[in-house]
Amino acid sequence: MDIDEGGAVCEQIVDAVGSGVVCERTFVERVLLGILARGHILLEDVPGTGKTLTARSIATALGLSFSRIQFTPDLLPSDVTGTFIYNEEQQEFEFSSGPIFASVVLADEINRAPPKTQSALLEAMEERQVTVDGETHQLPEPFFVIATQNPIEMEGTFELPEAQIDRFTVKTSMGYPDLDGEIELLRRRANRTERSPSVEQVLTSKEVDTIRSLPEAVRVDDDLVQYIAAIARETRNDHRVSVGVSPRGTQQLFETARAQAVIEGREYVTPDDIKQIADSVLSHRLVLTTDAHVNGVQKDSVLADVLDEIPVPTV
Repeated sequence: MDIDEGGAVCEQIVDAVGSGVVCERTFVERVLLGILARGHILLEDVPGTGKTLTARSIATALGLSFSRIQFTPDLLPSDVTGTFIYNEEQQEFEFSSGPIFASVVLADEINRAPPKTQSALLEAMEERQVTVDGETHQLPEPFFVIATQNPIEMEGTFELPEAQIDRFTVKTSMGYPDLDGEIELLRRRANRTERSPSVEQVLTSKEVDTIRSLPEAVRVDDDLVQYIAAIARETRNDHRVSVGVSPRGTQQLFETARAQAVIEGREYVTPDDIKQIADSVLSHRLVLTTDAHVNGVQKDSVLADVLDEIPVPTV
């Protein structure tokens, strides 16, 4: 599969997910962006917008196994990773894998679980493995987490620490559908016996591995490499920011820029690719100062100012 074919396949995936989920096309592309960049996705939105349906539809379109973990205050790390159970027939303990052992894992309302359970995801997200009682178990390939969090009803929730938010390649939201979208949603519900809409499978597991390798062949000119680094460094110098984009964030902007080129069916990255995805990849990594919070400064507006200040290279 070459990059032209990869771009066509990405379009088929977006169309397939769109057949089951009423949302903006850009939103599905952002989720796909994180997958192609071999990262994880954080969806933050109000209840009932279709976050769970999106994750399940993505897994179906990619032909991957799917698992959903409902995070609650009483959820234990072993409920995520699995534990050892005594086998009476064999008279020994054997490992019983938890729901984390799937290619697409939906961590639903991740901010409702205590930090100890949230941290159970860290090794899985970073190392693609889990360790239980000193024994390491490899997770399936491909593997990625789609986590959701509810921005309302924050009482009794545990806000994700900055170190964990930084591990998500893309953070995005669906938002409410427009009038036409909501009407379409009602039409889909009418005269339908199945509760969940069907989504067509586009790829197999092996083909997913192939398409995720395509960004490695995308060319990034030196001017654009410097442009990416300059954006990250400028976020650290902004007076409204106490902690700017980390080096991990800089690398992931590079990776997602190449993934965006694949989605567009191009063999090279353009400045527009970088500017188009910067908000979804970098905004959640910024930590604003207390004064900025008091003055109602938004992270996306800070990043927009940074992008305006950095000269755009001509390629």
